[in-house]
Amino acid sequence: MYSEGSNASQNAESPGAGASCRNEKLNRENQRSVSYNDTWQRREKRRGENMKIFTIGFTKKTARTFFTKLRQSGADRIVDIRLNNVSQLAGFTKKDDLEFFLKEICGMDYTHVTELAPTQGIMDEFKKNRGDWSTFEKQFISLITDRQVEKKVPREIIDNGCLLCSEDKPDNCHRRLVAEYLKKHRQDVEIIHIV
Repeated sequence: MYSEGSNASQNAESPGAGASCRNEKLNRENQRSVSYNDTWQRREKRRGENMKIFTIGFTKKTARTFFTKLRQSGADRIVDIRLNNVSQLAGFTKKDDLEFFLKEICGMDYTHVTELAPTQGIMDEFKKNRGDWSTFEKQFISLITDRQVEKKVPREIIDNGCLLCSEDKPDNCHRRLVAEYLKKHRQDVEIIHIV
C-alpha cells in the first residue's frame, strides 16, 4: 500500500518552501479523496447491473493516454493478468509503479491474478512457433478451463475490473480470451475493450 513519507516538509530550507510542500500535500490528499469518493459512488450506482469487464493493453500508449483512458472508463481496478509484471520492458506498468500511479492518478485499485495468465511453457511455445495464435488460443483456453477460473476467481475482483496485458489491441491477446471465457460462463457480462 501507499504510505506517504514526511521528508518533503523536513527537507524544506525556508518557511515558504515548507508551506508550499504542505499545500501540495493537501492538494494531493484532496484529489485522492475525490477519486476514492468517485470510485465508491460508481460502485454503489452499479449494484444490480450486469457485470462489466474492461480490458486494456499498455504497449503503444503513453502514460498520459493509458491513465486518461483508464480514468475515463469507469473501471474500479486493474486486474493484472500478465505472467511477468516486473519486467523492465513494462515501463510505467511495472507492478509497484503501476499500483502507485493507479491510486494517485485514477483512484483505482490494483490486483495481480496469475490464475488468468498463461504458463511460461505456453508462452515459450508461442514464441517458438513464431506467434501461431490458433495454437496459443487452444492451449490457453484449455488451461483456464482446467483451472476453473470462473469458479476460483471471485466475481468481486472481475466485476468492473479492467484486465491488463501488454498487447495494444485485444484481438491476439489472452485478455480477450479471458473476458470471453468468463462471459460464456457468467452470461451477465458486458465486455468493453479500451483501445
